[in-house]
Amino acid sequence: MNKGGNPKGGTKKEAFMRRLTIDDLKKIKEQYEATFTLRHGSYRARVTIHMGTCGIAAGAREVMSALVEALAEAGVKDVVVTASGCAGLCSKEPMATVELAGQAPVKYCQLDAQKIKRIFSEHIQGGSIVQEYALVMGSETSY
Repeated sequence: MNKGGNPKGGTKKEAFMRRLTIDDLKKIKEQYEATFTLRHGSYRARVTIHMGTCGIAAGAREVMSALVEALAEAGVKDVVVTASGCAGLCSKEPMATVELAGQAPVKYCQLDAQKIKRIFSEHIQGGSIVQEYALVMGSETSY
């Protein structure tokens, strides 16, 4: 072992750089593109998963995971998923707010993995609000 801490020689930084694969670089690129899209507003939809303590306890992490999985499976790149704190309606958690470009936001409540996948398919992809899960429309503004 050399003084850089790497048994094969070189520094730790060099050892780290040798471990990057093409898949690692693709993931870094995807993360950058998602951040860039969020900052510059070049997305057609934003979905906010409300992840206050009450939301997390009610299953908001599973809802977010299911949505991210649905986005990846569909290859959708122009939808931004964000997290926020408590929306103030603990009894209605897990909740998500869907904002399509040029339309009023829709807040959905009492979600689970199957419901958010349906919302993704019908509202985010198809443009039709899923009335049976919708709590309110147009109460928020995205800047």
